[in-house]
Amino acid sequence: MMAGNDYKAGDIRVLEGLDAVRKRPGMYIGTTGVKGLHHILWEIIDNSVDEVANGYGDTVTVTFLDDNVVRVSDNGRGIPVDKHPKLRISGVEVVFTQLHAGAKFDSGQYAYSGGLHGVGASVTNALSEWLTVEVHRDGKKYRAEFHSPEVGGKIKSGVIKTPLTFVGATKQKGSVVTFKADERVFGKEKYDYDTVIDRMREVAYLNKGIKIVITDERLPLYGGTERSDTLCYAGGIADYVQYINEGRAVLYDKPLYVEAKEPNFEVAVAIQHTDSYAEHIHSYVNSIPTPEGGTHEVGFKSAVTKVFNEFARKNNILKEKQQNLLGEDFREGMVAVITVKMQNVQFEGQTKSKLGNPEVRSKVENLVAERLEALIAMRGFKSAAEKIVAKAMGAARSREAAKRAKDIARQQNKLNGSNLVGKLSSCTGKNAAVNELFIVEGDSAGGSAKQARDRSFQAILPLRGKPLNVEKAPLEKILANEEISTIISALGTGIEPQFEIDDLKYDKVIILADADQDGAHIRALLLTFFFRYMRPLITEGHVYIGMPPLYKMQRKDEVRYFYDDAALEEGRKEMGKNALLQRFKGLGEMNPEQLWETTMDPAHRTLTRVTIEDAAVADRRISVLMGDDSAVRKDYIYRYADFNRVDDFAVGGEDDGR
Repeated sequence: MMAGNDYKAGDIRVLEGLDAVRKRPGMYIGTTGVKGLHHILWEIIDNSVDEVANGYGDTVTVTFLDDNVVRVSDNGRGIPVDKHPKLRISGVEVVFTQLHAGAKFDSGQYAYSGGLHGVGASVTNALSEWLTVEVHRDGKKYRAEFHSPEVGGKIKSGVIKTPLTFVGATKQKGSVVTFKADERVFGKEKYDYDTVIDRMREVAYLNKGIKIVITDERLPLYGGTERSDTLCYAGGIADYVQYINEGRAVLYDKPLYVEAKEPNFEVAVAIQHTDSYAEHIHSYVNSIPTPEGGTHEVGFKSAVTKVFNEFARKNNILKEKQQNLLGEDFREGMVAVITVKMQNVQFEGQTKSKLGNPEVRSKVENLVAERLEALIAMRGFKSAAEKIVAKAMGAARSREAAKRAKDIARQQNKLNGSNLVGKLSSCTGKNAAVNELFIVEGDSAGGSAKQARDRSFQAILPLRGKPLNVEKAPLEKILANEEISTIISALGTGIEPQFEIDDLKYDKVIILADADQDGAHIRALLLTFFFRYMRPLITEGHVYIGMPPLYKMQRKDEVRYFYDDAALEEGRKEMGKNALLQRFKGLGEMNPEQLWETTMDPAHRTLTRVTIEDAAVADRRISVLMGDDSAVRKDYIYRYADFNRVDDFAVGGEDDGR
């Protein structure tokens, strides 16, 4: 840990000013919807987490207050209060009024930082109605206030209302930031407690021993949950792996955990295998998720393959004439978390989703291989290694069987395209960049969709039964499933580990199912398959959920469709009590013209793009909901389902008074 007791305003480097944030907020936070609202909170939380993760404190507290106000505090050193040598204002005022201002660039105040590439606390200030900072430092308490008033018809963003002022003596230390997101930017969006707790749980796992306290003091009117959680994990990522595996059957009780440190570089890995078939690797750099992997993942995979092949040879599990097992064999059913802390991080692309530093591969491979080899040689872990090798050998046999099955299927497809004959109604256009594939529930809805579509760019694939739950099935059984194999053939990409996104035949893959229990189940089954075996389809934004209307309301010649209960209530007010109301129970109830007008016409339809905010959270939820452990699934459903919701629509006209 680097010395930081002389942390001063001069350590804060300014890259650029705060112009244009209010004018173009999407450039800085991506969206002004609920995701952007949470983004301005992450900017403040990340600063506190970096402070405690670097050893200057041990606790971060997040408190939700009424009226969309949030307070974030830590017990670190406190933001510098002295004058910045160039700007001649306090360090606090620099941090909150200058874009990209912070001590994480080159001052040496932070050994590792997850917030380096963020836009900074100044953007939170710029997009807040008001923001207050309290600093407890060197026995003194200071306070500064900022606001975004409207002056002459224009909003002045994040200006200083009250300069940093000495308030009095204190025994506390650290910083407290309280702010109210501006409704002129975010409208009526509210913070979601579960979104915050998911992210903070991940941060607590990745930073062993730090404490994060989250409290919701809001009234229900403001989205309150009456919840309070304290997150602190002495086991770090080893505990994280066990949390992800809740609901799965594991091969060995205690995860394999290794860590290693070099100057300005740390790596830690936790591994635990389950009886499932897919691999799940979640990697991070300075607590930033890297869902596309990178050089640290490559090094980790190489180390695992090398160490377990050598273990199998030394223990005569692999005979002399047998070939080494492949890396994918050892990773079948593996859940692993790998975290790297380093300086001078080079991410590929703007999304920071893939680590590019070439030197990290060999560092991780050598350090992990050395520590992992020593670990599995110990008596308490040797049996775990033997179970891993035994599962890998079974995976190798399945891999060969699946390869033979795929070769046979490939040859059959070349001869007659039997997988798609009579099933896929393809489009006439050949431009994959505009073509769409609708995966439709049932032959009845499929028939309507075929008649409704624009055949120049829309293809229809009806499902004649529910797809297989791939969470519980080996690869050879997945490939033998008619619905799954048809989808694979239609998309043209293959599946992991040979998935090729460049071979995708459709820009949009749209799941179109009824708005009922069976439809929800089909969507869950398809999304599970895409997540496990075609994940780039989701991460690169190609998977959508079609949103057919729930209600049709008609008054004389006026017909309107509504997609949720809130819109229906507004429609009732506007169309009056004599309007006829119909509740659609399924896609098959709509004729082709209605289906085109409401659900398939790009000019009028509503689509929901499927995204992955956090791969580890998605991984665990899919395992809970689609896995074998019914007790864990029941607990999740009782915790999050709304059993009090009443569907009070009525069908009819004058008599029902609606």
